[in-house]
Formats: sequence, structure tokens, C-alpha cells
Amino acid sequence: MTIAHRVLTALACLGLSLAGIQNQANAQAYPNRVITLVVPVAPGGVSDTLARALAQQLGPALGQQVIVENRGGAAHTIGAAAVAKASPDGYTLLLTEGTALIPSLYSRLPYDPAKDLAPVSGLITISQGVVVNPAVPANNVSELIALAKSKPGGLNYANFGAGGQLNMALLQSTTGAKFVGVPYRGSSPAMNDVIAGHVPMMVVSVGLAAPQARSGKIKLLAVTGATRVPQLPDVPTVAEGGWPTFEALFWFGLFAPGGTPPEIVNRINAEAQRILQDPTFRARSLDPYMFQPLGGTPAAFAEFIQADVRKWERVIRDANIKVD
Repeated sequence: MTIAHRVLTALACLGLSLAGIQNQANAQAYPNRVITLVVPVAPGGVSDTLARALAQQLGPALGQQVIVENRGGAAHTIGAAAVAKASPDGYTLLLTEGTALIPSLYSRLPYDPAKDLAPVSGLITISQGVVVNPAVPANNVSELIALAKSKPGGLNYANFGAGGQLNMALLQSTTGAKFVGVPYRGSSPAMNDVIAGHVPMMVVSVGLAAPQARSGKIKLLAVTGATRVPQLPDVPTVAEGGWPTFEALFWFGLFAPGGTPPEIVNRINAEAQRILQDPTFRARSLDPYMFQPLGGTPAAFAEFIQADVRKWERVIRDANIKVD
């Protein structure tokens, strides 16, 4: 090796060493400015509500202001892409639901979820409620499935998003019943039409379904989680209706751009986990909406995501679902 080559090699090694030292210093100083928490939907709804509640606690915990920025559009992918392309320094974070992490759900994604987004912390899971108009002659999920099978074209349902469509596709493949989606732009107009009897049924968050069921405007036949919702102990699961393998949950999590230093990811995770376990936060921001905390390390969250993506990819392939 020539002297010139040795000098270049030494300089390259020195550069890498200095870069590592600088990255470590940046991680140790984190955070020293405002953090932006991107929500890939318009204001309102679960993501936005959860983000604002989390930001109020996360800011003081980290010693810097956390501002929520709504960047909706293209079924969550505009906001997710913005975070995926952001500098991996911990100052731009993403709070999103799980559908934004399933590549096969989209014709084309402007980011690679597995590489461009670093799992930081699971936040919550939400069981869905299978609800029908009171006039529908079904008082449990078994009767609903039998009714759907008796309809020549299947039973209509109000479809207002990718999550509900996936849940219904799983219900079809599990039970053999056929359901036909009627598109809506949001859960509120969809619920209004179920209450009015224009559409017989829908699958919606239990937090939205329960008040309407208590008032007698709808019937809440079952929940989609593997276990009953603690606040609704008398409502059985779909699994209890005769399909023991059925489970369909919405989940929401916190992400950073891919390549964010582990020290920063772990710091945010630790604070997020502490917030989720705080009794006051849970009583104010989780329990009223029937959200269940999703705890664990970044590595555990990554494994959870991988298993969830594999599950839904099969459903998407078999049902040929695309949201764009």
C-alpha cells in the first residue's frame, strides 16, 4: 500500500470515527429544540386525539415542546412519507395506525415501511364493534352471519376506511358469509346511516359504538378483539360466536425516520411507556375511548408489526383489496 493510500485510509477511518462521535453527541444532547409529531390525517379522529394527548405529556417529559402537525391525504401515506424522508434526528415523529405499514394495501408507496420508518413505541389497540340497525333480525354475530348467508348478494355494510374493509374481509374469509361495502367518507356519516336504517350494519370503534348502543339506536352484537372489552363485559367477541381464530384490532404507534440513533429511539420509547402506564393519563385519555395500551420495547413493537403485516397481507391478497 502506498503512502497516499495509507493517508486516505486513515482519513476515512478518522471521518467515520468523528461521525460516530458526532452522532453520539447529538443523541446525548437530544432534545434541544421543538419536536414535530406528524399525524397523517385531518384534525379530529383517533390519531389526532391521541397525538394531542400524548404531545401534552411527552413535551414536559423530554423538556421540549412537542407540536402536532396534521398532514392528511392519500390514505395516511402523505404524512408517513414526510416523516420517512425527514432527517433521522428524533425531531420529526409519526403517529399512525397500522394500515400505513402494509405495503400490499397500496398500489405504490412513496416509502419502504420496513426501512424508512423506525418503530419507536406501540401506543394503543382498539377493538371494533360489529353493529347493526335495531330492525336487523340478528341479536348476535352467529345470527348475523346466517342472515348474510341467506342474502343472494350478501349483506351491505357501511365502509368508511381501510381498517374497516380489512376487518370485514377477514370476517368473510373466516365465516364464509358475504358482505358488500357501501363507501362513506367518515365514521360519523356511516353511523348516521346505520342508525337511520339506510345501511344495515358496520364495523366501528367500540368507543363510538357503545354510546349509540346504550341509547338503543343500534345493536352492538360483538367485539372483534380476542378478549372482551373491560368496559363492555357483557358484549361477546366474534370468536365466542363460533370462530375461535378470529381477531381484528386497530393499533396505533409511534415512529421515527429510519436510521434514527437507537439512543434517541429508546429515550422516546421510555417516556411513551411511562405516559401510557400513568393512571391519570389512562383515566383521562385512554379509558373513556376504550383504548388499550400497547406496551413494550422498540424491538418488541417491531416484531408485533411484522406479525400484523403478515396476517393482513394474506387477507389483502385473497380479497384483492387496494385503498388507492
